[in-house]
Amino acid sequence: MWALFGMGSYKVCVMDMLGPSLWDVWNNNSHSMSVEMVACIAIEAISILEKMHSKGYVHGDVKPENFLLGPCGTLEEKKLFLVDLGLATKWKGAGNGHIEYDQRPDVFRGTVRYASVHAHLGRTGSRRDDLESLAYTLIFLLRGRLPWQGYQGDNKGFLVSKKKMSTSPESLCGICPQSFRHFVEYVVNLKFDEEPNYAKCISLFDGIVGPHPDTRPINTDGAQKVGQKRGRLIAEEDDEQPKKKIRMGMPATQWISVYSARRPMKQRYHYNVADDRLVQHILKGNEDGLFISSVSSSANLWALIMDAGTGFTAQVYEISQHFLHKEWILEQWERNYYITALAGANSGSSLVIMSRGTTYAQQSYKVSDAFPFKWINKKWKEGFYVTSMATAGSRWAVVMSRNAGFSDQVVELDFLYPSEGIHQRWDNGYRITATAATLDQAAFILSIPRRKPNDETQETLRTSAFPSQHVKEKWSKNLYLASICYGRAAS
Repeated sequence: MWALFGMGSYKVCVMDMLGPSLWDVWNNNSHSMSVEMVACIAIEAISILEKMHSKGYVHGDVKPENFLLGPCGTLEEKKLFLVDLGLATKWKGAGNGHIEYDQRPDVFRGTVRYASVHAHLGRTGSRRDDLESLAYTLIFLLRGRLPWQGYQGDNKGFLVSKKKMSTSPESLCGICPQSFRHFVEYVVNLKFDEEPNYAKCISLFDGIVGPHPDTRPINTDGAQKVGQKRGRLIAEEDDEQPKKKIRMGMPATQWISVYSARRPMKQRYHYNVADDRLVQHILKGNEDGLFISSVSSSANLWALIMDAGTGFTAQVYEISQHFLHKEWILEQWERNYYITALAGANSGSSLVIMSRGTTYAQQSYKVSDAFPFKWINKKWKEGFYVTSMATAGSRWAVVMSRNAGFSDQVVELDFLYPSEGIHQRWDNGYRITATAATLDQAAFILSIPRRKPNDETQETLRTSAFPSQHVKEKWSKNLYLASICYGRAAS
């Protein structure tokens, strides 16, 4: 930008006149680009993003339309420029440290086709997101199409992000040179606050471009300036352990169990329970002074956790073919029972547990086809907190209560178990207080209790079978099942 000034009621911005965008070049070249040209774009684009990131900002909308070449017929016609900073945000916070992690599933910034999965999920933007968007840009320019193009409708964003998450780097890149697959694998595995190894990324494409910079279809002068540093960084990277791949393209469902530290108490579990066997387990537990604290479902069979530490004085339950049975719930509310646990089956039926002796003062619940974060956010402002969740097929049910004993609450929503997000929240004093999962997504509610427990230890497990042996091992450490669900946990 050369100048910015006012002229009457207008503001005037003087900027360079640039040439066509990469989209224009691709579109005017029969929707194709040579491997060497895309490799040159990769090298120079990574260098440009490195410079922007070094200033403390992420672009937030990396795509072919926002990379422009210099004016045709000039010395800069092969020079690459990055434009449109309308969605740029800071990744560097006070004291030059990284900004704090957060997730707001109702917030999306970017362009659906090229946005990172983290952007789709509403996570705070960081350097990894620009590089993931660049990876999709490169594959688009090279292959002419991305696997998630063509989705329409109100849930387009969800369908696109689901497809991105279920597409392995091998499938995405197809017959592209291995360098592109390696780049995709690297950027989708970056942590939120991790500093990318830009030099390593650039080096992936060195073997594709011609040896003489002057004859390359795109000017790579910017990347060449970091060339001397590149060799040292790659040598250091060779000593690192390989990262676990998070996108294998093979969705998997698992039991997700959460364990919290408690004083020694009696706890009991039952799983693979059919409808007609439920009553005998509940009656026997009640005779032993136990109440249901958590329920879940797998393969249309129920799992229930009963313990002596709930504080409840009475409990009722209903199995219904509805998800959820509104009339029955309203009747129990009139009798001063509140929902304390619920589960849904793939068949659409539900198991709702309602109890007396809770601290709750008022409740509200919502059933929806998508995770209802906007509704949750609205109820938070009214003094409600999420106290239980369930799914039935692809549908969600969320229960929120007043006087729940929490001072703050956040959501972690992902297409697999969000290990990084949960650990970020744990570090800030949050603990998991509710879980639920469909065949597509897993959701975790993490809360800060008003009364801090003496022991804040919490652990999670993911297992293909019900974790019966693991539960017993945890009991020996005074860790008790606090929540359990079955659904999408791996990719």
